[in-house]
Amino acid sequence: MNLPAGSLLRKRVVAEPATALATALDRAVTGYLRLAPPDALLFEAEGAGVVTLADGVPVVAYHTGTDRGGPVALGDMALPGPYGMALHELDAAALASVNETDAFRVPPGMPAERLAGDGALAERTRAAAPATRLEGEQAVGSRTSAVEAFLDDEEKIRSLKARARAEARERAAEWDF
Repeated sequence: MNLPAGSLLRKRVVAEPATALATALDRAVTGYLRLAPPDALLFEAEGAGVVTLADGVPVVAYHTGTDRGGPVALGDMALPGPYGMALHELDAAALASVNETDAFRVPPGMPAERLAGDGALAERTRAAAPATRLEGEQAVGSRTSAVEAFLDDEEKIRSLKARARAEARERAAEWDF
């Protein structure tokens, strides 16, 4: 996904994605939010999560490291914090082609629920969303928690298990076990 840089409104480290999502909603930002672990090597994660916004309401989600979009991209973004957050304002016309990509679309409340586990923020987001965006939100599974979304991602579970085994073998060798 290629987006123009837009105007940087805010850049900082946040402990929780809820902070970034609430800021975008409160400011009614049209643009995008970029979330990334500040030390990708520490989390063994590549890339960043991008959530486009229309008047502060999430429209699409995409993960640059996994090249996946939509609800599965939110699972890719669900890493332990803190997050590097960059909030960019961008003209709606510049986002039109990305926001029309059905495979990347997410229901308005889903990022707040899956990334932040914040039901109140999800409800505020739904209240701010146009009625046309709320159609079918239940069908996509917006009520799934971040933990449930993670557990449904078999590839991520396999990767985590393999990494844990490798680390255990390495420590066992270090300690002469």
